[in-house]
Amino acid sequence: MKLLAAGVAALGLSVSTPALAWGDLGHRTIANIALANVSPKTKAAIAALLTAQKGLGTAKCPVHSLGDAATWPDCLRSESWRWGHTFPWHYHDGDITAPAFDMKANCSGGQCATFQITRFERILADKSLPVAQRLEALAFLSHIVGDLHQPLHAAEHAHDAGGNGVTVTNLPGEPYIINTTPPTVVNPKPGTLNLHWMWDNFLVIRAQKAGKLPEIRAYDAADRAQIATGGIADWAQESWQIAHDTVYPQAFGHVVSAEEKTSKDVTISDEAIAQDIPIVSQRLLQGGLRLAKVLDETLGS
Repeated sequence: MKLLAAGVAALGLSVSTPALAWGDLGHRTIANIALANVSPKTKAAIAALLTAQKGLGTAKCPVHSLGDAATWPDCLRSESWRWGHTFPWHYHDGDITAPAFDMKANCSGGQCATFQITRFERILADKSLPVAQRLEALAFLSHIVGDLHQPLHAAEHAHDAGGNGVTVTNLPGEPYIINTTPPTVVNPKPGTLNLHWMWDNFLVIRAQKAGKLPEIRAYDAADRAQIATGGIADWAQESWQIAHDTVYPQAFGHVVSAEEKTSKDVTISDEAIAQDIPIVSQRLLQGGLRLAKVLDETLGS
């Protein structure tokens, strides 16, 4: 989640509202895949934690399921006075012109996604802590693991806040849902949408319409062994690499260098968008199965 007033204002929302990450559909897809693939013991532990949802003190953002939990950190944007300190936890932007993703850069004081995943794993695993505190950790962990699989939550160029500063002028305004009570439907204005939003929402919605979202089901052991691989640094590097090899070259027509200033207004072809949909689907599946593994290791032991 990133505070970018201009991009949000373009959507007709409050300028204090932070931008979304994967959007409701993407995060729920990841969470539901995870829930379908955790052990029975982990599933029971999640259900027990959910009974403490009133203890979160967020009546406008209830948490009745793992899907709700995974979208809850974005729902908190309406109370930035209370939750604003959590907004940097949603991303860890690596310079797209660097040789590779740098875990040590852009994470001052642990205020980034990679550090917070480890912190919330520890909180979630500690049964001596209050249940509501562990539920909060479950929500942030489920959300941030998902975020780290979105390429523009691990990359940026020329301080563009992960593509939030780059308008994709030819994107139509696909409506999307914000997880509030009741749910809010946003109808963004065509021609004003940014590159970050394209990967958070537009491509996920397009994948759904094309029937290309990953299946929500129990995957077999071979699938899990092949897909639920690596750790935090690997997931960030994968996202950074996709941004380096695909996202920015599509937007600017070439791999960007440290010396150049990139355009703030770009067009992306329909052919490129079609090529992006399988990437989004794969990242959602990886996020779901890897989240399942994290939750089993944290709650199922």
